Amino acid sequence: MIPKYRYKPWTYFAATFIATYALWFAGAYLSFQDEKNGLYMLFMFFGLLIPFILSFFMIFTSKNSGLKRDFINRLINLRLIKPKMFPVFFLVMPLTVLISIFISLPFGGSVSQFQLADGFSFSTGSVPTLVFLMLAACFEELGWRGYAFDSLQSRHTYFMASIIFSILWSLWHFPLIFVNHFYQYEIYHENIWYAVNFFVGIIPMGVFVSWICIKNGKSIPAAILFHFIVNICQEALTVTQTTKCIETLVITLVVAIIIVLDKDMFFSKVSPASETQNLVSETQNLAHEAN
Repeated sequence: MIPKYRYKPWTYFAATFIATYALWFAGAYLSFQDEKNGLYMLFMFFGLLIPFILSFFMIFTSKNSGLKRDFINRLINLRLIKPKMFPVFFLVMPLTVLISIFISLPFGGSVSQFQLADGFSFSTGSVPTLVFLMLAACFEELGWRGYAFDSLQSRHTYFMASIIFSILWSLWHFPLIFVNHFYQYEIYHENIWYAVNFFVGIIPMGVFVSWICIKNGKSIPAAILFHFIVNICQEALTVTQTTKCIETLVITLVVAIIIVLDKDMFFSKVSPASETQNLVSETQNLAHEAN
């Protein structure tokens, strides 16, 4: 958080929801009318950009130089990413998926779930699904970590900010269940409870991504990387929707353990951003020395 700057969380989220919902509901309508031409994907893509566009707008029209420098630093300064966090980046989600499959076996789950998937479980029209997953991770986190999460944390403890953000993030995805061939549409029409699980599962995942970001000096690339790994892990194996319900319970347990182990951070209103600010100062000093 930036001192002497008054964040506007509800302005940000209200504008984000209104703009995104308008674009995505229009895209949902066109996905049934104009599926072959793929015009609907333009609406979906611009809806995906909204969190980032609004964050960029609110930061760079704020007239607060500290806010602008902080955003740029967290975007380009890869030194914020802690090497000791790499095992969390690359192992937690794959292990969560594998553990969920193992748990599903006594309940009738198939060992075939350990096989690599032949393709993606949904379609994004003319846009390659892998590209869409990467763009989703990039533009969401540029928005959520650029302004949204800090705006909530300026008024709440880290725990409460994480919960509020995660609920809002879950609801932000709601229009996707109406977009023809999208993942949310497919699982909703397979079984409504699978769709419910999707939205519920986003909440602990949102807390997890927020924690990853904070632990890496609020690095935006760190959040993007972990978000993308989460997306890929959901598609890499032939995991059933029943197993994904188990996965929601597993990731909730993981997050609960993290909260207990890191309770001082979660229940403090002071952001652990001092390291980030120190690195900003270091960067500025190096720039002055170079001049």
